[in-house]
Amino acid sequence: MKELFGDGIFTVDGEKWRHQRKLASYEFSTKVLRDFSSVVFRAKAVNLAKKIEQAARISASVDIQDLFMKATLDSIFKVGFGFKLDTLSGSDELGSSFSKAFDDSNHIVFWRYSDIFWEAKRYFNIGREKQLKRNLRVIDEFVFQLINRKREQMNSGTVEKTKEDILSRFVLASKNDSEMTDRYLRDIILNFLIAGKDTTANTLSWFFYMLCRNPLVQENVVVEIDDLTASDNRDDCSIDEFMLNLTEKVVDRMHYLHAALTETLRLFPAIPVDGKVAEEDDVLPDGFKVKKGDGINYLTYAMGRMSFLWGDDAEEFRPERWIEKGTFQAKSPFKFVSFNAGPRICLGKEFAYRQMKILAATLLHFFKFKLKDESYIAAYKTMFTLHMDHGLAVIPIPRFS
Repeated sequence: MKELFGDGIFTVDGEKWRHQRKLASYEFSTKVLRDFSSVVFRAKAVNLAKKIEQAARISASVDIQDLFMKATLDSIFKVGFGFKLDTLSGSDELGSSFSKAFDDSNHIVFWRYSDIFWEAKRYFNIGREKQLKRNLRVIDEFVFQLINRKREQMNSGTVEKTKEDILSRFVLASKNDSEMTDRYLRDIILNFLIAGKDTTANTLSWFFYMLCRNPLVQENVVVEIDDLTASDNRDDCSIDEFMLNLTEKVVDRMHYLHAALTETLRLFPAIPVDGKVAEEDDVLPDGFKVKKGDGINYLTYAMGRMSFLWGDDAEEFRPERWIEKGTFQAKSPFKFVSFNAGPRICLGKEFAYRQMKILAATLLHFFKFKLKDESYIAAYKTMFTLHMDHGLAVIPIPRFS
């Protein structure tokens, strides 16, 4: 993983991990980032809805996973790095090329785990390894330009709120830390990119797939959205007007939508497998002895489908399992492990939920979705995140004329 993710938070341990975690955790806890991100998410939701509206007018299908990947990429670049990308409109060729190179590299690097000849292929520069080298050149050129632009902005004082985005905080820290080179900043950016783009877009894709397979759940979500946004006169409400009603308080009260997204993550976790290494001898809760240096993988994907954890209906998509007396009730993070647990619990958990709820609520208010092929069974693509193979073709149907 080193060539792609370097010394980012997902590949390092010890002091470097603590350093990145500390700086990032401070940023994620600020009201400035929360407010700023909500503004960005709403703007991207409007753009996405208008993009889908074009297809809905002519009853055309869209690859909604591709649209989610572009929307979340544009969002994380604005919120996380302070730069505007517009891959969703299709006009940002440079950003689109970078995104494709990053996604392809994610896939290629993961396949190394099952290809015993990958080092030989890298040495002879053939096959996937040849493609990876080309991708890394595209990625590095794009990201290093980004870092240079950020330094120039901060040095010239053209950025009014230098701490408004995550990258700015790391660049500020690098001024007093010689070990935080541009290469190190590049690694940090790519790790936050996979955390902020792929995981959210993939989850939304599986979510809409499950809504298409479970139309009653889709309508239940819509009823909650309409009730909370007071959207009785749907015909008189434009996308921009609806967004004014989608306030922070309203989003927080969407318990059924929150439950449906969580149920999606239970069955289709963004990170389907994770691993740990013991720093010292230990004994697991079931009595299994672990020696220092032992590696353990746990399958989040399998855990979400285990009947002894979730009941006999473990493989059913049932958001109601998360609702008690009309309110969402969280489970132990050591049972529902999609966001990890303990000291390594996901910093962007609430950040991700807020983005997913804003995007989902906007699209579902204006459109009903069905699969282009009703018999289609989705499969995942082998990557670090649970990416849907071949995308997700859906037909958006306007809920009003």
